[in-house]
Amino acid sequence: MNDQNAAARPRTALITGANRGIGRAVAAELYRRGLRVLVTARDSHLARETAAAIGPGAEGYALDVTDPSGPKQVAAEAGPVDVLVCNAGVLLDAGTDPLTVPMDLVDQTLQVNLLGTWRVAQAFVPGMTERGWGRVVIVSSGTTAEFGGRLFPKTPGYSISKSALNGLTSMLAAQTAGTGVLVNAVNPGRIRTRMMPTQQRTPDEVAPFVADAATLPDDAPTGGFLTEQRGRG
Repeated sequence: MNDQNAAARPRTALITGANRGIGRAVAAELYRRGLRVLVTARDSHLARETAAAIGPGAEGYALDVTDPSGPKQVAAEAGPVDVLVCNAGVLLDAGTDPLTVPMDLVDQTLQVNLLGTWRVAQAFVPGMTERGWGRVVIVSSGTTAEFGGRLFPKTPGYSISKSALNGLTSMLAAQTAGTGVLVNAVNPGRIRTRMMPTQQRTPDEVAPFVADAATLPDDAPTGGFLTEQRGRG
């Protein structure tokens, strides 16, 4: 069923992990493009503080993507979401290797990067398909085996989690084909964030690329892996 009220209201975008880094920059960019923005973070104070800094009408919600009930609770509170940017992620195992990495680090990584994203998709994508329009952007990485990339053994849990995210992207795109919902993964490249503090490019530089993926036209592809060429990595 198409959302007949969509033309009368701005599109609503929800961004996970949006209190800093790429998530915050993407939230601000989508706000500048006229979308209603929902900032989510594990800390409710930081979420609301970030939303207030972005501008009037932006809203902040506490969301821990590892909480099985968290995404559905936010979905009930926030109302219809048209654009979903799954950005929340962790890098916990840098400098390890597949044979010695502590498995608790791998488990924590998968809980956030893969299962957290999956929970969020289950909470919000069905509503998009019912309304007949939606955009889902999954922030991935070049350290993956799909789409011409390669797994990086010095971040084994992280690389496996991002590779699995690309598989999830393909499954979600296939499941929503023909519904008006487009699902794509993006590789923003190496960006200066808390994960990678020594990189040169800033989140503000890559935010327009991610925002473009979140506002694709109706005839755009789905199930793809979009790369920001200048920051490839």
